[in-house]
Amino acid sequence: MTRITIGQFYPTNSVIHRLDPRVKLLGTIFYITALLFANHFAGYGIAVLFIAALVKISKVPPRLLFRGLRAILFILVFAASINLFLTPGENILVQFGFLRITIEGVILAIQMILRLVLLVLGSTILTLTTSPIQLTDGIESLLSPLKRLKVPSHDIAMMMTIALRFIPTLADETEKIIKAQKARGADFDTGSLTKRAKSLIPILVPLFVSAFKRADELATAMEARCYRGDINRTKMKQMKIIRTDIFAMNILIFFCIIMILTRWI
Repeated sequence: MTRITIGQFYPTNSVIHRLDPRVKLLGTIFYITALLFANHFAGYGIAVLFIAALVKISKVPPRLLFRGLRAILFILVFAASINLFLTPGENILVQFGFLRITIEGVILAIQMILRLVLLVLGSTILTLTTSPIQLTDGIESLLSPLKRLKVPSHDIAMMMTIALRFIPTLADETEKIIKAQKARGADFDTGSLTKRAKSLIPILVPLFVSAFKRADELATAMEARCYRGDINRTKMKQMKIIRTDIFAMNILIFFCIIMILTRWI
């Protein structure tokens, strides 16, 4: 669990780090939407090249990105297995009773793995290149039109950012609790499924206690600093869209158009 990279920030000086957070948030949304249109290996190949270029420009170590994929290894295996064995097709490769592996299933399983990996990498680049404060300001600015409908955009942005920021913290806390329980003789790797589920109770109870304690300490610290949400709140650094942001947005729109076209061409 200490390999979870979503929610972490990697400080360095790069073009992507200096982009406006609103551009990066909208770009991530466009990127995820474009991946949903991909249904051919040509589209996934373009997405791989696009992510590789982003990693190069962002100056984020590739090992830091791919380390986070180990946390979703079970999801990748499960999704690939479902598509591999349950996809109907005419070209049967192997058959085990009612289970059969077809060429269509193999292709769909590979595409599903590529899609999930690319989704995680794109989301991880966003958090690694954007600080929590910038994420809060960007989300709040994008949700600001909803204030006319009495939607607390600042509170929503703050809660989303805090939740994202505490993912690696809680993962690290879970790892410490597991090691402490193993040092006391706890066994989490053997036994039936029911026994393993019961063995998680000594982990979940202190984890929830620690999470509530951290939340209470955070609330106390915010109150001590006279935090009152967005009431008469000003910002030390104003967000401005510059030429670099416009250029990056045009590249993302061009990428989305190409991904959509690969669905029919």
